[in-house]
Amino acid sequence: MAPSFLSNLRRRSRASFRTDRSTDSSDGAGSQGTSPSSGSLTPPSLDHQSDPALHLQVKDQQQQVQRRKSQITQSQSMQIVPPRPPLSAHSNRGSVSGMSGLGAPMNGKQNLPVSPYAPRLTNIAENAWVYQKVLLVYGTIGDPAHHALDGTLNVCRLDDNFPAISWPVCSSHFKALVYLQPGANKLRFEFSSPKLPNSNSSNPIHASYLTVHMLPTTNSPPLQLAIVLAKDSPGTFDSPPARAEREGNGLETAIKKFRMAAYLWQAFTSEQMWRNKLGRRAFRFDEEWTTGTANYRDRENGVMRSEARVHVIRCDKTVAELRDLNKAQQNEKATEKDALFGIASQAVKKHFNPLPGQKLYVSALLLDAHWDKGAKTVTGHAALGGGDGDLQLAIFGSHCLQSYPTSFEEVVPAFTDCTPTDTNYVANDCNEAGSSWEAANIGIGAHLHETGHLFGCPHQESGVMLRDYVVLNRTFVAREALMSVGGTASIACASGLIQLSVFRMTPP
Repeated sequence: MAPSFLSNLRRRSRASFRTDRSTDSSDGAGSQGTSPSSGSLTPPSLDHQSDPALHLQVKDQQQQVQRRKSQITQSQSMQIVPPRPPLSAHSNRGSVSGMSGLGAPMNGKQNLPVSPYAPRLTNIAENAWVYQKVLLVYGTIGDPAHHALDGTLNVCRLDDNFPAISWPVCSSHFKALVYLQPGANKLRFEFSSPKLPNSNSSNPIHASYLTVHMLPTTNSPPLQLAIVLAKDSPGTFDSPPARAEREGNGLETAIKKFRMAAYLWQAFTSEQMWRNKLGRRAFRFDEEWTTGTANYRDRENGVMRSEARVHVIRCDKTVAELRDLNKAQQNEKATEKDALFGIASQAVKKHFNPLPGQKLYVSALLLDAHWDKGAKTVTGHAALGGGDGDLQLAIFGSHCLQSYPTSFEEVVPAFTDCTPTDTNYVANDCNEAGSSWEAANIGIGAHLHETGHLFGCPHQESGVMLRDYVVLNRTFVAREALMSVGGTASIACASGLIQLSVFRMTPP
């Protein structure tokens, strides 16, 4: 019989090998739902006691899943926050003091109120189409009936392709000329007055904007501009010494003045057609690529532009022959009053040399016109217009040329200059040109009258085709200068219905 201590040892040893019963069947069947029981001699299953390394790997995977869930939650919460709006193309970042002026151009919706003193144009609409180089515009500032203001209107292009030009504002009314180029012309109109705050700010406060589309027409013959002079002419025109010294009285100055006068004709005609609901129609000019003369900056910098061509034509007569008193139209005793028209016609035909059947329209300036102080007559001058076969011709003397403007900057000074006419040097035409601005009216307006004749317009009961051109200045300035003589005149120069009925056939 075994000792008792061996029996105790065997019982402890057997107990140490007792483990839970395996729940796995030998054939891979699932558990039968029995609870673990003691007494099994098999070692413990790996399903219930995993390897520590495997346990750590599973734990790491769970942590990674939790981190991913946390990241997804954070991204979803960030999406809930509204995104920052993109920087608008109309941002005010570059404006003065972080905000744009009340009159700033608005390509989209307007965010700021427009100044009550922003210029309001009454004869042109946004995106209007016109067909001439120089456009006349007019309008008001504020409410003229309650608060009339004087000041200055600056008209400038947004592309700075033409310098800003200043025009006076009188009792809240203004008139201005705009130089247009083919295509879209984006313009800014700025009003300034010492009676209004912030008027001199670099950021325009009282401003309005306008886009005008200019389409040059080429489906009708142009009006040719020509200066006719004698074969031995020095190429000068009458002018007081002080003025001749200041601006010159040679051929180059004559070209600038005549070209600017023609631009005024065009602007006037187009405006009259529009007022009578016939569209903005006007005659066009033959143009050339040359140094710009319509503003001071072009002359100083030598800027090239397409400008109205002025032909310089020398006839086969001498200065003495052209200034013969027998050819002076204003000489009551003259025997050849129409001779100058024939001389100019021959010179023009020789210069242009048109083919048979080709119509030619020419408005000519007789440069050698001269005030004969002794005879008290303008020699070398005739105011005539009409047809000569295929040539439609108008002629007029240069005796008032000294008073014409040469550029946009000089339009208002020319029509408001009250300098008395000095008959020691220049003529007082028909005693209606007693001051410089009145001489400009006579010269520019009467030559337009003759140009109307070359287009077939007869005399009328009123308008520029009668003698209303003596108040032509009222078309271009808001306030009239003092007249040298008394008397009454019509409210403004206009075109008669007969003239308009002729011009209505002009292609727009």
